[in-house]
Amino acid sequence: MVGGRHAAGASAARVQPASRALRPAIKLPAMADSAALPPEPVRPTLPQLFGAFVAVSLSGFGGALPWARRKIVDHKGWMTAHEFNEAFALSQFLPGPNTINFAVVFGARFGGAMGAAVALVGLLGPPLVIITMLAFLYERYGDIATLGHILAGIAAAAAGLLIAVIARMAAPLFKRRDWAPAVAILAFIGVAIMQWPLPLVFLGLAPFSVALAWPRGG
Repeated sequence: MVGGRHAAGASAARVQPASRALRPAIKLPAMADSAALPPEPVRPTLPQLFGAFVAVSLSGFGGALPWARRKIVDHKGWMTAHEFNEAFALSQFLPGPNTINFAVVFGARFGGAMGAAVALVGLLGPPLVIITMLAFLYERYGDIATLGHILAGIAAAAAGLLIAVIARMAAPLFKRRDWAPAVAILAFIGVAIMQWPLPLVFLGLAPFSVALAWPRGG
């Protein structure tokens, strides 16, 4: 009788590790499913929108586009690089300054009409105050030679920043193996080399690129 109990206990001890070994395998599909879930998109609040565009306007020497991309894509993660390129392309299509159009488009996307107004005020408010003060100073001290050298240095740095952000925006585009890089090269040739008017190049290439991007039924 004691021998039978000992044999049953030994068999139960042999079965128990096997059941324990199966437990991680049962939980693996649930872990894989949770890892496959996409991250939730980050939506900025109205104060965050205002603060971001105030920061862009105060740091955007020579143009706010490089700083807007750095703040929105790299730091905050509110847009991917592809989404930023799409929003900026829409801003170029609309009449008016590109960066102002982008602030309206971006603010309206995350906050509606109020978000567009908040982003626009944050982008234009601080520069308006600063430029008004600098205008009085420039009228008084604009003939100083040192000031001209300072402005020339700032212009060179701003050009470098603009080239850097254009290169980063173009990198995802030229990784594609379709028609998009060819359209970008044609636009560069028309504006930079042939020196055709920008509206003419845009009106010529926009319908062509839209037709290439238009989904075709199989």
